[in-house]
Amino acid sequence: MKVLHVETGRHLYGGALQVRFLLDGLAAGWPADEHVLVCPRDAAIAAALRDRVRVVALPLGGDLDLGAAFRLRRLFAEERPDLVHLHSRRGADLWGALAARSLRIPVVLSRRVDNPEPRPWVALKYRLYDQVVTISQGIREVLLREGVPAGKVTCVPSAVDTGTYRPGGDRGWLLAEFGLPPDASVAAMAAQFIPRKGHDTLLAALPGVLERHPRLRVLLFGQGPLHGEVSAEVRRRGWADRVLLPGFRDDLARVLPALDVLVHPARMEGLGVVLLQAAACAVPLVAARAGGIPEVCIDGETGWLVEPGDSDGLAAALDAALSDPAEARRRGAAGRALVERAFSIGAMVEGNRGVYERLLGSR
Repeated sequence: MKVLHVETGRHLYGGALQVRFLLDGLAAGWPADEHVLVCPRDAAIAAALRDRVRVVALPLGGDLDLGAAFRLRRLFAEERPDLVHLHSRRGADLWGALAARSLRIPVVLSRRVDNPEPRPWVALKYRLYDQVVTISQGIREVLLREGVPAGKVTCVPSAVDTGTYRPGGDRGWLLAEFGLPPDASVAAMAAQFIPRKGHDTLLAALPGVLERHPRLRVLLFGQGPLHGEVSAEVRRRGWADRVLLPGFRDDLARVLPALDVLVHPARMEGLGVVLLQAAACAVPLVAARAGGIPEVCIDGETGWLVEPGDSDGLAAALDAALSDPAEARRRGAAGRALVERAFSIGAMVEGNRGVYERLLGSR
């Protein structure tokens, strides 16, 4: 079996990290197969996988890069794979599918987001794919509601590296690293500063929570267009010493296990890799009932769920998590057990390869 994988992400997190897990696992488990990674020239995933699979670097400029279709078609014609797996959007989902279809090569698409698309567009676009792999049941349900045939859509959940993300954080390091008081309780949110992640819901929930939990410190990790606006709101409310914005961190495997709770009030979310990472660290979750989030944050089991945009509900859930440390620890431990059972790298690799086998066998 020869598969060409197209991933346009330039940073090694989110979808690109899942592609790395997948290709590592495929190379180790089925050495007779051939897997080729197609990615932009400056993509971090190229260096991470160059010793595992062959890497082909191409200029891939996104949705408006019409030339990408011709470059991909030329490459596919040269390589003649058994199938093409398109892992990302930003043009790869459309241009890659058109290129493969023109050569009658089967196409698999990974779908990682839960935002709906116009139904007429779905009817046209999803004819291009032989199979669609969704990273959560929530995303699968979105596609089914939009009319994509059920037999074309398979859920293979994203995976988390439970060896890297594990319980047992260094609380002393965390407090010193971010200049927090020695008796602080610590909640954090790690997400892009964009509207759908729900920073505004958290800020609206915090006044009462901070009043009832004076030792609480909140860390908002990430970057994005709303960073300045959120920072200004924090200063306006006089929370500069209680709500910190440390920016993007590449050491979340060290940060997460030292937290008391992870907050994720997103309005839309395919699954939420940071939720998997925090759960793997046995950190209890407080999150919104959006997209695939309830598949990781199971209310009453691994965390507390609230409705998207419900700041009062979010405040009550944070109160509950901070007021009952024993219950929070119980739910955190259940989160660790869940990801070991349902979100392992091995299960994700086998799930994707099973899609390949069924697709090629049916043809």
